[in-house]
Amino acid sequence: MLNRLWLLFAQASTLVLAGIFVISTLKPQWLEDLGSFSGAMQGDHRIALPDGQTQEASLLQSQAPPPASSLREAAARAMPAVVYVFTTQRSRQSAQHPFLSDPTLRRFFGDQFPAPRGDGGREPAGLGSGVIVSPQGYVLTNHHVIEGAEQIEVALADGRRASARLVGTDPETDLAVLRIRLEDLPVIRFGKPSEIRVGDTVLAIGNPFGVGLTVTQGIVSAVGRKQLNLSTFENFIQTDAAINPGNSGGALVDANGNLIGINTAIYSRSGGSMGIGFAISADMAKQVMESLVRDGRVSRGFIGVEPQDINTDIAETFKLPAPEGSIIAGIQRGGPAEKAGMRVGDVVVAVNTAKVRNSSELLSNVAALSPGQRATFTVIRDGKSAEVKVTVTERPAPRPPGRQ
Repeated sequence: MLNRLWLLFAQASTLVLAGIFVISTLKPQWLEDLGSFSGAMQGDHRIALPDGQTQEASLLQSQAPPPASSLREAAARAMPAVVYVFTTQRSRQSAQHPFLSDPTLRRFFGDQFPAPRGDGGREPAGLGSGVIVSPQGYVLTNHHVIEGAEQIEVALADGRRASARLVGTDPETDLAVLRIRLEDLPVIRFGKPSEIRVGDTVLAIGNPFGVGLTVTQGIVSAVGRKQLNLSTFENFIQTDAAINPGNSGGALVDANGNLIGINTAIYSRSGGSMGIGFAISADMAKQVMESLVRDGRVSRGFIGVEPQDINTDIAETFKLPAPEGSIIAGIQRGGPAEKAGMRVGDVVVAVNTAKVRNSSELLSNVAALSPGQRATFTVIRDGKSAEVKVTVTERPAPRPPGRQ
């Protein structure tokens, strides 16, 4: 009797399993409907969504906080304000930047230029990136991105495109300001570059190689980088976030998605990222932008000297306590410094209250002075400290390449 009951149970189980297998293969939706009915009977009032998810699962996904290591919120906050910059310009010879011939330290020029045309006609070229920094449509980018351009167009992350007007450019910091006319523009927030420290997490956002908006992660490798010979006035943030051709003019943002720099250059032996990239400090970029928007140009102080850094030999020759300061190697005849009594051989160690440790700092401190301002220069002359009062004039505009 028991053997017969066991045989009946085994046969029934086999038939049920076979039926489930056939249904799951041919009509799987029947099992889903059965599961929904069972959930309703047990008080589970989930609603099926078109993509097959349940309302409950969807709510859990939207409410779930990102992992502690995720920077998705910073990226989502900053990415909409980063744009791709297109230009139309003349043949390659007229538009080529001199840094392109340097195989060690390269600028970013995005996609390769087309072969030059013999008729001197205009050629399209995707050059780099930019950052929308105001609701009025002002866009920060690099000077070398739009240099030589006859027409400029900007493409937004949301798919919109617009012609851009060049508001102004400042070759001495490699910055430029564009303006577009569109409604409801996404705007990035300025961060505080002065508060970042080596080791802080950063994101580089741009359009490398024209593949589309791209985010890379890294850290701040150094701050206040100068004397790189990339531009006249330098204050770079160094990062190991991957920066490639096309990223020029794009955003370097902090872990909160705030703008701390404008990506501008890399150190590379191959042309691609090697983990050493440089971004112009957002503080400097903001000052330049405000001057360009207000005046169409950047006004800087000028005293008419040729400075030179102090090395160990010069420090010993002039009996300086340390190889710091900037020695005056030449003075412009009739310039502000000569009129004030400054001499060749003077070692400038301070401008007003700002200390001068090298020629780059002297140049930056003088540039920050307003034309017409009377400034006090502390110098070491014949082994003794002295003060020279100089009335600053306006720095002459840089000469275009190839002109005398």
